[in-house]
Amino acid sequence: MKHVLRCRCGTIRGEVDADGSAGRAICYCKDCQAYARHLGRPEVTLDAQGGTEIVACLPSNVRFSAGLERLACLSLSDKGLLRWYADCCRTPIGNTPRDPKVAYVGLVRDCLPGEDRVLDAAFFPCSIALNTGSAQGAVRSTPFSTALGVFKIMKNVLGARLSGGYKRNPFFDATSGRPIRAPHLPNAKPAG
Repeated sequence: MKHVLRCRCGTIRGEVDADGSAGRAICYCKDCQAYARHLGRPEVTLDAQGGTEIVACLPSNVRFSAGLERLACLSLSDKGLLRWYADCCRTPIGNTPRDPKVAYVGLVRDCLPGEDRVLDAAFFPCSIALNTGSAQGAVRSTPFSTALGVFKIMKNVLGARLSGGYKRNPFFDATSGRPIRAPHLPNAKPAG
């Protein structure tokens, strides 16, 4: 099963394999909140408590079919996550570690169209709340679900590392291991 990936204006298009290896979470960290504010539409990206819904998956499950030249990259600090977005309409796409050998991308819900039931069918229901201490309101922590989710991600990362699957990553150049776009640091500092 595949799920559509696209930016708001439709310039960047692609698909994500919904093969059971992905999981969904809502992250309330201050960096995710700063990222949404930097892109200019936090009311679309963030929920009422300041959370960003993400689909955690292997980069090899993501394919771009159009508009890759409009994919841009920023980082909120010189060592922080790489945060990918569409520079045509400022849609957040996803977050990756700086090291391509760590096969992980957290796709932001904004680039995955469809009703919640469609995402539930493709990537399981969202049952994990991360960094709840930074939420803008009361959010129930999910320690058991979080531990299971982290285990699943680590299993995927380790499997990709052992198999060499980490090399199939549309966000990094396969030869050099560098991001396909140099990350820029926005003027504003992250919230914390």
